[in-house]
Amino acid sequence: MSSEEFVKSFIARDKKVFLSDLRIRPQFIESTSDVELLADFTEYNPLHKGHLHCFSEAKKNVPNGIFVAVVPGPFERSGRGIPYIMTREARTEAAIAVGADVVVEGPPMGIMGSGQYSLCLARMFQALDADYIPRGYKPSPEFDIILDRIRKGVGVAPKPYRMVDMETGDVILKGKLNEDNYVIVSLSKSLTKIGFNFQDKFIFIPRIEGVSGTVIREAIVSGVFESAKDMLPSETIEVLRREIDHGRAPLNTVRDVEGIIQTANNSTVPDLKSFSVIDERTIENLIQKRPFTTIQEIEECIARGFSRHHRQRVLSSLEVRVDRDDLSRYIENYPSTIRILNYKNKEVLREFKKRIVHRRLEICQ
Repeated sequence: MSSEEFVKSFIARDKKVFLSDLRIRPQFIESTSDVELLADFTEYNPLHKGHLHCFSEAKKNVPNGIFVAVVPGPFERSGRGIPYIMTREARTEAAIAVGADVVVEGPPMGIMGSGQYSLCLARMFQALDADYIPRGYKPSPEFDIILDRIRKGVGVAPKPYRMVDMETGDVILKGKLNEDNYVIVSLSKSLTKIGFNFQDKFIFIPRIEGVSGTVIREAIVSGVFESAKDMLPSETIEVLRREIDHGRAPLNTVRDVEGIIQTANNSTVPDLKSFSVIDERTIENLIQKRPFTTIQEIEECIARGFSRHHRQRVLSSLEVRVDRDDLSRYIENYPSTIRILNYKNKEVLREFKKRIVHRRLEICQ
């Protein structure tokens, strides 16, 4: 099976699961366990020493807690709309190997706006009833003011070129944030929006220097894997090498090109309007300039969005073809099912099940 056929197969599989989730309503039953739970959202694309540092520091704070890694997710597209370097099954295997207790499936980030997947993550933390939420951040005196408010359970809303206290409306920082810090602020807004009390729940951990996921991915794709070895735990290297040997990595440059071109050439205007993320200007350009023979021609038709990742998200939307109304219902019910992708051992799994008996669980094999 070629890489593109492999990609087509898991997109088709995930779409069936996605649509089935629309019909499921969440359950609510009281927990039967007092064990504390740490819930961390990380893409592990791939899991590097920066992730491991954050994980290890969080475990030091709550040594007897259950560490749950929330790893996206359906369709295997990142928050940037770009395919992951390897499947979530492989990424979760690395997470368990370095010490995570349970890995659950996160939302389908690549076909959503950043606010939508932030809301899904907030709802996942609420569903898990997380006691602690570890997050890596880039320290700065200005950002410390924001972190102090979030520690106290105050939401901060990211606005264009300013950060606003959601209780007082005060502008507490002007300008833009780097990506890690922006995620924290956006998450605090989403947690506030759904009414989840996050006072004293965040564990903020300064990022270590000298580790870059982008550099790692570029090294793997260019065939100079060895140049990035110092940034990766041995467990990740072992999983990556096996996936590469079996033709399942790297996948971050592989798309269903044939499917994207076919969708762009043959979809009606109502069809294109129904897909998530795609804007009116892009639809006009696609209609005027088709037929297309390459994905690059399609990319040139995608209008500039607020996010610098907009173009890749549009490509993912054309690739996956999820109706925006279905996506809204999916987000509203999220997570209708908590899917366990991997776990440390049966004892940990039993304790985790007792901790969240209020939710429908599914163990993925």
